[in-house]
Amino acid sequence: MDTAPTATAVTTVPAPTGRPYVLLSCATSIDGYIDDATEQRLLLSNDEDLARIDAVRAGCDAILVGAGTVRCDDPRLVIRSEGLRRARVARGLAPSPIKVTLTARGDLDPRARFFTVGDAEKLVYCASPAVDKTTELLDGLATVIDAGDPLAHDVVLADLAARGVRRLMVEGGGQVHAQFLGAGLADELHLVVAPFFVGDRRAPRFVGDGRFPWHPGRRARVAEVRQIGDVVLVRYALSERCDGG
Repeated sequence: MDTAPTATAVTTVPAPTGRPYVLLSCATSIDGYIDDATEQRLLLSNDEDLARIDAVRAGCDAILVGAGTVRCDDPRLVIRSEGLRRARVARGLAPSPIKVTLTARGDLDPRARFFTVGDAEKLVYCASPAVDKTTELLDGLATVIDAGDPLAHDVVLADLAARGVRRLMVEGGGQVHAQFLGAGLADELHLVVAPFFVGDRRAPRFVGDGRFPWHPGRRARVAEVRQIGDVVLVRYALSERCDGG
């Protein structure tokens, strides 16, 4: 079983040599919003789909969210199902995948559930100028890794691969999703659509404006469409690494 580090370690990532399989997961309203403009978190999924997400998480080596998601949503990022945790242990894995977050400024709350819930290893990839601040702030709660200035996502993926991460699940938020998509660093997208509209441009969307590898002249391939209760899952194959299975 994995254990949390006893002291915050600061390392410098190597030059990119490869990357894990990257699966993006997101739920939106019909009009493409991932939340509303209120302080209360908007529930877009349902119990059946949350169970599916739990199973997808259990098949990954690490789960990544941005620092904004850690601050706003306070996610636990652990496997909820006892059966799935036992199955991972039986395969020689930790009960839950490694937790990963990215931060440019080091604005993280050490009391967040990302750091305090579960025994999974916790990795914080940090832009160089904020490394010292983040190291002092977290004080042994995670491994802080210098990921360059500005923080480079391909370098983060290379370091995760060097740590044995073969399959990475990226759960947001919208800025992080846009960064991975815009850089062509995603292999698969799980997009769940909830049956309602938000209709408020103050609310965050799945991704904002940007240049993406998929456009009218290069369409993403649909690998699967599935109704799950009152939501719909669309799986997009974004690279040749996705076999559509």
